[in-house]
Amino acid sequence: MNAIKSKFKIKPLKKTAPPQKTFNIAIAGNPNVGKSTVFNALTGMHQHTGNWPGKTIECAFGEYLFENEIFKITDLPGTYSLMANSPEEEIARDYICFQNPDAIIITLDATCLERNLNLALQILKITNKAVICVNLIDEATKKKIKIDLDELSLQLGVPVVATNARSKKGLNLLMKNVKKVCAGEIKTFKIKNYYNKDLENSVKSFATHFKNNLNTNAEWLGLQLLENNKSIREAIKNNLGYEIFSDKKIKKHYFKERKKLLSSLNCSVPSQVAKDTTKKSEEIFSLCVKIENNNYDKYDRTIDKILTSKLTGFPIMILLLLGIFWITLSGANYPSELIASGLFWFQDKLLDFFIGIGTPKWIYGIFILGIYRTLAWVVSVMLPPMAIFFPLFTFLEDVGYLPRVAFNLDKIFKNCGAHGKQALTMCMGLGCNACGVMGCRIIDSPRERLIALITNNFIPCNGRFPLLISIITMFFVGNSFCHSFVSTLILTSVVIFSIIITFLTSKLLSKTILKGVKSSFVLELPPYRKPQIGKILVRSIFDRTIFVLKRAVIVAAPAGLIIWLMSNIKIGSLSILSHCALFLDPFAKFIGLDGVILMAFILGFPANEIVFPIIIMSYMSESTILSLESPTQLHTLLVNNGWTYITAICVMLFSLMHFPCGTTCLTIKKETNSLKWTFLSFIIPTAIGIIVCAAAANVLKLINILI
Repeated sequence: MNAIKSKFKIKPLKKTAPPQKTFNIAIAGNPNVGKSTVFNALTGMHQHTGNWPGKTIECAFGEYLFENEIFKITDLPGTYSLMANSPEEEIARDYICFQNPDAIIITLDATCLERNLNLALQILKITNKAVICVNLIDEATKKKIKIDLDELSLQLGVPVVATNARSKKGLNLLMKNVKKVCAGEIKTFKIKNYYNKDLENSVKSFATHFKNNLNTNAEWLGLQLLENNKSIREAIKNNLGYEIFSDKKIKKHYFKERKKLLSSLNCSVPSQVAKDTTKKSEEIFSLCVKIENNNYDKYDRTIDKILTSKLTGFPIMILLLLGIFWITLSGANYPSELIASGLFWFQDKLLDFFIGIGTPKWIYGIFILGIYRTLAWVVSVMLPPMAIFFPLFTFLEDVGYLPRVAFNLDKIFKNCGAHGKQALTMCMGLGCNACGVMGCRIIDSPRERLIALITNNFIPCNGRFPLLISIITMFFVGNSFCHSFVSTLILTSVVIFSIIITFLTSKLLSKTILKGVKSSFVLELPPYRKPQIGKILVRSIFDRTIFVLKRAVIVAAPAGLIIWLMSNIKIGSLSILSHCALFLDPFAKFIGLDGVILMAFILGFPANEIVFPIIIMSYMSESTILSLESPTQLHTLLVNNGWTYITAICVMLFSLMHFPCGTTCLTIKKETNSLKWTFLSFIIPTAIGIIVCAAAANVLKLINILI
């Protein structure tokens, strides 16, 4: 349906126009309205999209060739406002205000248009070079929500196009209108003033004093300044090279207008702006939208009553966690064995080849028995569980369940002085802590973002699951009937314990080094959507599994080299590895471990997957990492080297609470741009792990004595 009435004047293209032009356009909108889906459909870049708020934190860029014109497209972070109270809002605001794009695609969700119109109205206050994309029109149709696109276009003064980006419906018409707006073929209109009259007059009066000094919307900037938006002055300086209050006349007029405005309003300037914008949104919505079935969201709300209920919400979360772990553990065993067999078979062939051609022992030792064998272990251990876990995780994300997890945990995190969205980063940490750290970007508050970032390592990642599962199987389950289910039950309990530690540490940090005011946030519960299985598989395998595996391989390769050298270079009758283990042994015994185990954790810094192989290698006094023959043989080996159930418990505890792996530390450094916070992220979980392990070991030893 074409939303452009005769009010828009279409200019014919000049014959002298060049055959190909380049236009810069941006895609803006609230979180979870399908912005990134529109972007992916146009550019083919397949940026990660998900059915929960805050997925796009940085701008994504791509190009699209349409009707012989090049469109450079920027996917802005999803934001509810341009008030710039968060990094996402600042990025979106600065791009729209200062980069002067040729057009902006304002993406709205057809099923919740009234709420989305707030941001659209804010953007249209800055520029009218825009096209409204009413996305998810298919869902609106199913819910019997009818939108008068022509009327909406007249109310907003810009073209309006209905789309279903998932199936690429309406995108061609969308781009036709975008092209016409960019080329000036469509005359758009500035939306009529709807702010309080005193507010409008003050803004106009104030803006006249600096209007000629700026190449952007002076009235909108004047409004931001009158709102006492502190970040806008810095943005003007950074983007335009202009210190607006360096002119004493402008500064004087600012204080005059602000004082007059505050005396005339019954509330703060931001509150008045929000009130007027909301009122205008409601007015436009009532004119343009007709809902035939007022209970259109009854299905979603019925499910939410179960999934977010105080009575059933947490049990369902635990059952889902249990189910995911059971499927992952049960499904990963055979593929892991198959991959390991293939990789180690190839290793033997390589070894025979190098020995056959007379290669020196130290060369094939380093490259095959050191680097290759370490990588073989990492790939065989990590790939199958990730290939199962990530699609399951992405499935829950795609249907819209993860925001419900954040909703359920929000009150607990708030009581801990942390942020409810930390629940989402914890979920990501189950796959990879580095991904969890990157996910902390969705948290607006810098203080609460640091809390989430520091505590993310308490959630066991895929690299720690093999160690946890092996210990659970050998020391607490054995060969009992239904051992797979019992192992899963214990592993789920371990993860729940790690979540409790996350809560307690978050509380501790919020009361000590990260004191501050708790922030509030709007968490949108998106509608439940039918999962796209094909896209889930592609996204989870390529965007997550391969991405994480690649990072692990990069850090594991040099680790294999170091391990082989330490195992083969001897001082006296003992290897360097043995000397280090003996040195660490007294302290390790105090916390329930031994020197070999502690040394393995230290050497496993590049990748958690190699901790257990190092332990086995050291106990066997071999110079290479060994593959596991059977749980029974391994249990015997560990018991013969002094392991008890106390050792097993302490190893599991220290696996949960110790320094992040190399990949995660590098990610923390990149995210914080600070060695200080990287060091604290390293030392805090380690210190907590030492304290907890020492307490557990000595209490359990005392119980043994008393019994």
